[in-house]
Amino acid sequence: MKYAIRVLLVVLSAVSLGAQGAGELRTTPSEVKWPAPAAGGAGTSGVSGTQTVILKGDPAKPGLYTMLLRVGPNTKIDAHAHPDDRVATVISGTWYFGYGPKFDEKALKMLPAGSVYTEPPNANHFAMTRGEGVTIQITGTGPSGTAYVDPAHDPNRKK
Repeated sequence: MKYAIRVLLVVLSAVSLGAQGAGELRTTPSEVKWPAPAAGGAGTSGVSGTQTVILKGDPAKPGLYTMLLRVGPNTKIDAHAHPDDRVATVISGTWYFGYGPKFDEKALKMLPAGSVYTEPPNANHFAMTRGEGVTIQITGTGPSGTAYVDPAHDPNRKK
């Protein structure tokens, strides 16, 4: 039920971005309607407190999608992978991102706003924020999903 409400909020948020033609989107940061923080949906890490706005497509379905994620301060995301090929841009804040099968703070690279990184298909990666949150834009080709290296770290299993 909570997931269905969240999906509805995301869809309504995307629709409310503007009265534009099919497939057209022009929006400013102040026009983005962020939903209340919640656990992420398809194509996200599932970490509680993440805000997700779908800009194009649907990460759960085949085809191109783009989404904005806002991750709060002091958030740790354990090693996981997505089945699809993705590219991401840090829009605001500083994101600490690394590749590998286990969260390793020494392996994180600091990515300030304007940085770009990739999430190759099935490549394990992990991330964190520090004192400030971060907004990232991710584009991929669905269907997407999330598989944690250690299922005990999967936030969806802890519910």
